[in-house]
Amino acid sequence: MIQKMLHTTIFVLDQDVAKDFYVDKLGFDLKVDHVFPHNDFRWLAVAPKGQPDMQIALMKVGGSDEFIAMKAGGGTATDPKDRDAMIALLKKGMVGSGSFHTADCRKTYEELKAKGVEFLSEPKDQFYGVEAVFKDPFGNGFSLVQPKNV
Repeated sequence: MIQKMLHTTIFVLDQDVAKDFYVDKLGFDLKVDHVFPHNDFRWLAVAPKGQPDMQIALMKVGGSDEFIAMKAGGGTATDPKDRDAMIALLKKGMVGSGSFHTADCRKTYEELKAKGVEFLSEPKDQFYGVEAVFKDPFGNGFSLVQPKNV
């Protein structure tokens, strides 16, 4: 029986920029920042404060293929055409998305906007709560949601 999810992935183009955005702007905790010396693959994982059992891997496009190949004992598995297609989709905002919970959407919106986070929509009342939409530096879009009755 599956009990919970431990990791999920957000694809990025630059892990240093991603680390700065997710840790310094969004305020996430840095969980792991490890470079495997034999192939320079970097495992970078963060988590929202207060959610220590869930990690978000900030995976460089092409890096997941490197990781899979490394786990299987092989070399690189990255096809340049696939990598380029993934980069194009990411830049169009068509790859990553998710929702982050907040107790006060309007307040968090103001705090993040002051830190330079780019919002695609201001907080709006929805049937499920208050929602604002933002994106990371790579095009991944996220909902910032204050559920009803919070």
